[in-house]
Amino acid sequence: MPSSVMPTSRQGDGHPSPAAVSALGLRKSYGDKTVLDGIDLRIPAGSVFALLGPNGAGKTTVVKILSTLIGADGGQAQVAGHDLATEPQAVRAAIGVTGQFSAVDGLITGEENMLLMADLHHLSRGEGRRVAAELLERFDLVEAAKKPVSTYSGGMKRRLDIAMTLVGSPRIIFLDEPTTGLDPRSRHTMWQIIRELVTGGVTVFLTTQYLEEADELADRIAVLNDGTIAAEGTAEELKRLIPGGHVRLRFADPATYQSAAAALRDITRDDEALALQIPSDGSQRALRSVLDRLDAAGVVADELTVHTPDLDDVFFALTSSTMPSQRNQPKEDVR
Repeated sequence: MPSSVMPTSRQGDGHPSPAAVSALGLRKSYGDKTVLDGIDLRIPAGSVFALLGPNGAGKTTVVKILSTLIGADGGQAQVAGHDLATEPQAVRAAIGVTGQFSAVDGLITGEENMLLMADLHHLSRGEGRRVAAELLERFDLVEAAKKPVSTYSGGMKRRLDIAMTLVGSPRIIFLDEPTTGLDPRSRHTMWQIIRELVTGGVTVFLTTQYLEEADELADRIAVLNDGTIAAEGTAEELKRLIPGGHVRLRFADPATYQSAAAALRDITRDDEALALQIPSDGSQRALRSVLDRLDAAGVVADELTVHTPDLDDVFFALTSSTMPSQRNQPKEDVR
């Protein structure tokens, strides 16, 4: 497995923060096809973890294993402090799962869907109606509550799906590509819902085909490729794994430009634009080194921009062997 960036999450007292999900050496095969080849995960409670990977990489398989829908062929895992193999019922009581496609019943109303879920969680009639009403209001579905779900937009169905998932007050929610097929406005609404869930103490395990989504939401991101975790870290840590970052300095005065070129090392010159490009990983230390050299030479740049690779670059670099033709596709369509 390639080297991963995996700093330990810690609480203020210096002790490791509790893990909502932990896995060691998870394996899964279908016939002679190995889908997961020994993956390790540790997801701190109260955080958003995003799992990225090309189609067929095994993202949904990971979700199915951790939510007890299927068994692993090897390895071990704990979810909400419960062992998957020996305490599956306790795991199910602590989690909620929303798949790629809405699981709501389109033939009945939104309210009826909510009350059906309340019955499945063995809530009393009064408690079920109270919880349903609160969640319908929270997800801005009150006006549509009495209408058949078949009349709902895609975004409304997604909101109802997550509202139904929350009826049981899960501590951990698995969202398997929750914004697939949604328009940009509905996607942003879903992002806000996810942020609010985490603010309320819920841990979110997110698989997504949208790299922007992972960048916006996730505290930590793992890239799954060929059955293994190719890299893991914060978005910024992952971006620093990929070469190509640089600082660009532009000058209005040719003499100042020449002085800066003499003061700096490893530069690429653009004499026509009076611009210099210096390799940089985007860190504060690297930027300070450039500024210190300019200060020592008594030079002030008219414009300074820092360019770092984005998650698209990371994704393509780590999964290029399986996605050779994706680079020309619009970024939002990357799967």
